[in-house]
Amino acid sequence: MSPVPASGNTGTGSNTGTGSNTGTGSNTGTGGGGTGRERFLADAAARGLDVQLVERLAAHSLEEAAAILGISPADIVKSLVVKHKDGSFLFALIPGDRQISWPKLRSLVGVNKLSLPAADVALEATGYERGTITPLGSTTAWPVYADRTIAGKRISMGAGQHGYSAFVDADALVSALGAVLADISEPN
Repeated sequence: MSPVPASGNTGTGSNTGTGSNTGTGSNTGTGGGGTGRERFLADAAARGLDVQLVERLAAHSLEEAAAILGISPADIVKSLVVKHKDGSFLFALIPGDRQISWPKLRSLVGVNKLSLPAADVALEATGYERGTITPLGSTTAWPVYADRTIAGKRISMGAGQHGYSAFVDADALVSALGAVLADISEPN
């Protein structure tokens, strides 16, 4: 695992290292230029977020990714794209050791039906493949709902491209995204 220079990062920390782009996906999506990782970094920089991008081995599960990164699964935040019945979407940020509480999220959003879209629909809605989805750099800016259990933590999240993760202060992320912080999860 190597830190990768976050070119264009206007955050307050430094991101040094010698990582190279060896990921297999380009995730160009339907809008914005460059790879998903480049869109992620550009959006983080535009929002003034200090992110540490790390290149890591491919992982086949969240638990494996946590082991590679040397952190608890609870410190990895899944960025899930959720579909409304009206065809619009939202992002739900859920800790890795928890799952969406559909009744809580539906109540908060004020709808009676939400679902996880098929992989191709999620790609079209965000410009990211599953496993790389993040609100940062999404080709469409959907509303973001973050589970309250991430507050006060330094978290890891997808960075828009397979083989990369990003570390960021959760409170700064929630603020930068204008996310709603609420109880939207339950234990796995």
